[in-house]
Amino acid sequence: MHLTSESFAHRGRIPAEFAMGTPEGFGGNRNPHLAWSDAPADTQSFVLLCIDTDAPTDASTVGREDMEIPVEQPRADFVHWVMVDIPASVSSIAAGSCSEGVTAHGKRTPPGPPGARQGLNDYTGWFKGNADMAGDYAGYDGPYPPFNDLRTHRYFFRLFALRVPKLDLPAQFTAADVFHALQPHEITEAAIYGTYSLNPKVAAG
Repeated sequence: MHLTSESFAHRGRIPAEFAMGTPEGFGGNRNPHLAWSDAPADTQSFVLLCIDTDAPTDASTVGREDMEIPVEQPRADFVHWVMVDIPASVSSIAAGSCSEGVTAHGKRTPPGPPGARQGLNDYTGWFKGNADMAGDYAGYDGPYPPFNDLRTHRYFFRLFALRVPKLDLPAQFTAADVFHALQPHEITEAAIYGTYSLNPKVAAG
């Protein structure tokens, strides 16, 4: 199975139109185009995830003018998109078809392929306590790495082919729920990643 995008090159920079954050503030926050081929014949559904594997683990260092986040700081995953029950007949997602612009307090019912369900991304936790932004963030919300981070962030788009048409999940679910639910049903996986940074030193490097 192969996963590709017309929105960015594998290992290349993700354009700002697909990011939640830019140096000037909020970005276009459009979901990128994705397409896949050569799925196994017994595929009954797909799961799609987007995960930043380079999120800082020390929140006290994020967004500070007086310091930079060192490359060697331990990192963790930050989930940007969770979609399950994508019908086996679907082989692409158009750019901007699932997200267009930033929605304060989160998208309630994000658009997507008919029959698909979308879970909560990690902006749900990140914006908790922020009166202007707090809420349940479902669907795609793009990159917004700290401007003071010296590490280029990688955003992995992971597509799983499953042997079942639907996963057993609660009404609200996270990537952790999905990973647990898909394990017995996974046939294969395809992945690509793009990069993004708001640090001028990194972006110019």
